[in-house]
Amino acid sequence: MNVEKIREDFPLLKREIRGKKIVYLDNAATTLKPQQVIDAVVNYYENASANVHRGLHVLSEEASREHENAHETVANFVGAKKEETVFVRNATEGLNLVMYSLLNSNYFKKGDKIIVSKMEHHSNIVPWQYLEKKIGVKLEYVGLNEDYTLDMNDFESKVRGAKLVSMTAASNTIATLPNIREITKKAHNEGALMCVDGAQLVPHEEINFSQMNIDFLAFSGHKMLAPTGTGALIGKKKLLEEFEPFMFGGDMIHSVDYHSSSWNTLPNKFEAGTPHIAGSYGIKKACEYLKKIGMNNIKRHEENLTKIALEEIQKIDSVRVYGPLDHKKQGGIILFDSPLIATHELAMALSEAENICIRSGMHCAEPIVSSINKEGLARASFYLYNTEEEILFFIKALKETLSVFG
Repeated sequence: MNVEKIREDFPLLKREIRGKKIVYLDNAATTLKPQQVIDAVVNYYENASANVHRGLHVLSEEASREHENAHETVANFVGAKKEETVFVRNATEGLNLVMYSLLNSNYFKKGDKIIVSKMEHHSNIVPWQYLEKKIGVKLEYVGLNEDYTLDMNDFESKVRGAKLVSMTAASNTIATLPNIREITKKAHNEGALMCVDGAQLVPHEEINFSQMNIDFLAFSGHKMLAPTGTGALIGKKKLLEEFEPFMFGGDMIHSVDYHSSSWNTLPNKFEAGTPHIAGSYGIKKACEYLKKIGMNNIKRHEENLTKIALEEIQKIDSVRVYGPLDHKKQGGIILFDSPLIATHELAMALSEAENICIRSGMHCAEPIVSSINKEGLARASFYLYNTEEEILFFIKALKETLSVFG
C-alpha cells in the first residue's frame, strides 16, 4: 500500500485550518471520501439525474443500469448474490428492517429468546428492546471477560433455546472482534437465526457472506468511503423471500388493486420508494476503490497502526485504555480516558490545538461505555489513509495536552 499516494485522493486531507492540516482519527464514526467517489456522485447529478425503474427514456435507463450494477458490485464485495443485497440508508436501517420483517412475519412469540452482547451499538439493542415491550420476547446479554473479549462460556449458556442471535462482528467502542464463525455455528445448532452488525467489519477486512453462513449482515456505506445515506442489508435469499417487508410503496410492488397488492422480486421487495440513486453511484465506486487497494492490505496497514498506537498510548501514565489491548484481537480503535480531564474537553483541546479529530462521549453504545466511565470515553480510530506519523503526532499532542493538567 502506497499510503501517500492514497492520501492524494482525499480532498479533505489537503484542507488547512489555522494554517495546519487535518489529522482525521474519527473513522469509526464516518470515513472521508476519495475524489473518485465524489466524482461518481456528481456524475449522476450532472449527467443522469433521473429516477430509476420508472421510465424508458435514455436518462432513466442509464441511471437504472448504474443502480442495478451498484447492487452487483456491493454483492460481490461481500461475497453475496445480487438478489440478497438490499440497499438501505445505513446499518441501523438494515437491523431495523430485520426486526420489523421478523415481527411482521410472526417469527417471534412471547417468551422467545434473543441474544445480544453487552458491547453492542444502540442500533443492535433498541430494536430488540422494542420487541421485548411489543410482544414479550426475552432479551439477554452476553457478558465480557476482563480483557473485554466476549465471554464464550456465558454465550454458550445463554444461546440454548434462542430464536435469534444478533451480534456485532467488530465493536465500535472496545474494538473487540468476536469469533462470528463459532458464534454462528452454535446459534444454528440451537435453530436460531444469526444476524451480524458488520458496520465496523466490512470496511476493514475481506469477508464472504456465503462462507460465513450467517443469515443477515448489515453495514453502512459511509464507514467505507461511500456517501452518507448508503448501506446494505445482506440476507439469505430463502429468508428474504419468506419474510414480509416493513416499508410499502413504489418499486417494492408487483401489482396493486384497490384492496390487495403483491410484492416485487428481490431485492426490490424491500426497497420502497425512490432510492438514494447518487449514493448508489458512490457506493459502487467506493467498493471498486477498496477492492483495487486490496482489503488484506488495508487490514495489515490498520493492524500496524493499531500496534503502534497501543504501544505508545500505554506509555502515558495518566491515560487508561480499554479493550483487548492486542492488535490481533481488536480493530483499529483506541478507547481511552484520563482522570485529569473530561473526555469532551480533551477532544476539544486536541482539535483546537492541532486539528486532531477524535470522538468523545457515549459513541451510541451507552450501556458498555457508561459501565466504564459514566462521563464518557475518548476514541481514536484509523483507516487506510492514516499514517504512522499521524499516530505519533496524536500521541505527542495527547501527552502535551495532559501535561497542562498534571
